[in-house]
Amino acid sequence: MATRVRTVFRGAKPPSRLETRFELLWRAQNGPELEKEFRFHPVRKWRADFAHLESRTLIEIEGGIYVNGRHNRGAGFAADLEKYLEASLAGWRVVRLGPNELTTAHIERLVSLVRGG
Repeated sequence: MATRVRTVFRGAKPPSRLETRFELLWRAQNGPELEKEFRFHPVRKWRADFAHLESRTLIEIEGGIYVNGRHNRGAGFAADLEKYLEASLAGWRVVRLGPNELTTAHIERLVSLVRGG
């Protein structure tokens, strides 16, 4: 059975190189269907890069961590903390992946986790 990633809400920006890499690895491990750019908060416009709805798992691909990108500058880091706290308080499990975590071994373990293993 082919795995597909469905777009629920997508802004104007195309997927990043890291998001594309994650999707390829996820498919190679026959991961279950994910929602892409999933809006998880009823009021705020926060989106997760990927969501597995059945297990209530949000997957965030963190880029720019070695080039002083948005995720590791003060305001961006603080905004991410608020977003992840709200997701956790709403019952979501938040998994954050950087470039070093985008490996077959890590994605295989993540697929197992969302499947309940």
